[in-house]
Amino acid sequence: MKLVRDTWLIFQQEVGLMVRNPVMVAFSLAQPVTYLILFAPFLKVVMVDRGASSYADAYRIYVPGLFVAMGLFGGLFAGYGLLSALRAGIIDRCRVTPVSRTGLLLGRALMHVCLNVVQAVIITIVALPFGLRVHLGNLLISYALLSVMVLLSTSISYDIALLVRNENSLGVLVNTVGQPISLLAGVLIPLVLAPLWIQQVAFWNPFSWATNGMRALFNGQITEPVVWQGALIMIVLAAISLVWSSHLFNREVS
Repeated sequence: MKLVRDTWLIFQQEVGLMVRNPVMVAFSLAQPVTYLILFAPFLKVVMVDRGASSYADAYRIYVPGLFVAMGLFGGLFAGYGLLSALRAGIIDRCRVTPVSRTGLLLGRALMHVCLNVVQAVIITIVALPFGLRVHLGNLLISYALLSVMVLLSTSISYDIALLVRNENSLGVLVNTVGQPISLLAGVLIPLVLAPLWIQQVAFWNPFSWATNGMRALFNGQITEPVVWQGALIMIVLAAISLVWSSHLFNREVS
């Protein structure tokens, strides 16, 4: 119970800091909204032979991919905030308090989950006038899948940040790793349009499973095996990465 309470306290603090900086939250929405408005119409043309006969079909294909891209990159850049807190001495000041070390990390990670889910809700609302329609239950499940995805990418970012301890190195690693992972997840264009060898490589990308599961949910195919398979992969990997992050963080602040 102490871990849950401490995580909640840190989460409240981090959310409070985020709310007091609405400009940054607004700017973080600029890119996904731009892609939503300007890229999805191109996807309708590309996917016309694959069943995307209307803009509604195109948005059912593209919005889930956009969620995955947001969850991936929104989490991968979370390490900057952790390094900033370490350099500013914020974490050191918390060491003299009885707050759980793991709670310090989980609370910060959950703030990023909250931010990305709020962004996903806004993206969904923006896409509605363009014809996006999705069952409410499936939409809520997709938000839950996005939450686990953000936990995974955030914990990976914390792992890298605690290992390299340098913002420049973190940026290079995140961009070098993040771009191919997102492309091999089919976040922009479904992998069915890619050459066979790319599809075979993408099979080993866990985020491609999450993307396929998310698209199945938006298409009303909640019983498709890829939905629970993608969710299971994300949950297992997120749990492993969070345990490793907690280990590194506890060693760092001990």
